[in-house]
Parts: sequence; structure tokens; C-alpha cells
Amino acid sequence: MGTLVSSEVDVLISEVGPRDGLQSVKSIMLTEDKFAWIDALYAAGVREIEAASFVPAKLLPQMADAELVVKHAVTLPGLIVMALVPNLKGAEAAIRAGVHKVTIPVSASAAHSLANVRKTREEMVKEVEKIATFRNEQAPNVKIEAGIATAFGCTLQGLVLEDDVIRLAAEVIRAGADQSGLSDTTGYANPAQIKRLFRRLQAEIGSKAGAAHLHNTRGLGLANCLAAFEVGVHSFDSSLGGLGGCPYAPGASGNVVTEDLVFMFEAMGIKTGIDLEKLFEARKPLQKGLPRETIYGMLPEAGLPKGFFSSTNQARSVHER
Repeated sequence: MGTLVSSEVDVLISEVGPRDGLQSVKSIMLTEDKFAWIDALYAAGVREIEAASFVPAKLLPQMADAELVVKHAVTLPGLIVMALVPNLKGAEAAIRAGVHKVTIPVSASAAHSLANVRKTREEMVKEVEKIATFRNEQAPNVKIEAGIATAFGCTLQGLVLEDDVIRLAAEVIRAGADQSGLSDTTGYANPAQIKRLFRRLQAEIGSKAGAAHLHNTRGLGLANCLAAFEVGVHSFDSSLGGLGGCPYAPGASGNVVTEDLVFMFEAMGIKTGIDLEKLFEARKPLQKGLPRETIYGMLPEAGLPKGFFSSTNQARSVHER
């Protein structure tokens, strides 16, 4: 989440399926299938992947092989490998495995914070501080993003005050996080709300404002991503096939579909660096690894429009000549 966009692309699409997607389904993908899926995403041009979360296997058995998955992913040249960590212990394990960035979920909803990480919001800010101290001493090149979860509403608590969201974002930056983005964990957000809150975030923490992590639970995922882009957000989390949600937020289904998000931007002439046809191919190892899970996407069903050429495909064609 939130890595600076390179000069070669206009927006960074950060794939969170191997973490957010897999931890939200009952099926467990074999480690070698995870390797194949990550390789296919990389081949399509994805350059940031949240590969795993470092949590106890008894809580999320889908993530029991987190270390192995990260160690495989970091062998891919130029790929930024991230992992979600809920606490210092998880951060230590992730950094030992070789991640380039850790993401820490800090919920703006008091109820969701207790359900998700079994800590209060205040305790999570202190956890960010502990992780930052460890990072500074042991791995200064590793980045930290503390994303503000349930920033737009919560299925457990209901209304989440915008002042709480902005206050927490400022607190985690003061605690040592490099960036803080906003997450619509429960799919409550609308485009007007997205614009308002991201503007407030940018006014509060400036260049440290991070990614938009948005869900399509109520069908507004792409509209919300576009709204975020229009107010200056250039890093977006999404999941291949729309896999995922939050296991500790009832009804929080459906990450934004990577294929649909890439198509929206490319159709607008906004460069993502991702080859859509190769991205379709990346669905195959996902489906092989999770044969009983339903995956989504409007674009994969409809196909690319006749005569459609993305900036990525055009660049490849020129290079091949």
C-alpha cells in the first residue's frame, strides 16, 4: 500500500489477493500454487504484492506458509513484497523473511479493532511505535504503512467519526509509520465521502498519505477508486478475481477486482504497467489453487473491447518491433 509511483506508470496497482483474498476464504491454497499465482501476477506486470500476513497459524491456517511465500516472492526482480502484521512479533517474523514493507491495520472503529486484532485503537498506535523502533534498529530500509481500517463505516459499530480517522492517521505517523492510507474495510464508502476524507488526510499528513484500499461490497468499488484518483491518490489495493474481504467484519465481502480496476485506468489512458491479457492468464493458477471458490470480474466475463489497446500493450508492441 502506498509505495511511491514510478515514472513509468501513472498509478500503482498493489495486488492484495495472496493475503487479503486468501485469508477470507475457507479453502487453503497449497504453497506451490501460491508460488505459481504470484509468478503469474508478476509476469503480467504487477510490481507490488501483499504476499502474506504473519499471524498465528491457529487463527489463520491459510497463512501458515507466510515465510515460504515471502521468501519466494522476494526472488522476483523489482517486485515490492509486503506483508500484513498485527503486532511486533509478526513484524519481526516478516522482516526476517525479507519483506520490503509491512502493513499494519489500525482500525478507526473501536469495536472492529478489538474483533480484528484484540487490541484497542490506542494499543495499536503503541504497537506501531514498537514496530517502528524495531525497524529503525534492525532493518531501516523496510517501509511501514499503518492503514486506517473501517475508515468509512463499520458493520460492528456503525458510524465511524471522520475526526477519529484523521486523528489516528496523524498518530500513527507520529509513532513512526512512513505512510497511512484509508481502507473501506466494510464497503460502506461513497465517492463524495472518499473525496472528502482523502482530502482531509492529505491536508493532515501531506506526502505521507498512502493508498486507497477499497471494497466493492455495495457495487461502488470502481467509482470510489476513480473518486480517490481525482483527489490525488495514485496507489490502489485490489484483488485478482475480487477475492477477499475481512473475516472479522460481518458482510465485508469483495475487494475491488484487479482486472476491472486496471481496465478502467488503462481505458482512460492512465498507465498501470500491467498487461491485461497476461492478467487474465493469472486467473488460471488462482482457479487451480482454489477450485471450489467463486471468483469475480466484469471484464474477464465480457472480454476486452474490439480494437482496445492499453498503454502497456502499445509499449510492448513498440519494443517488440
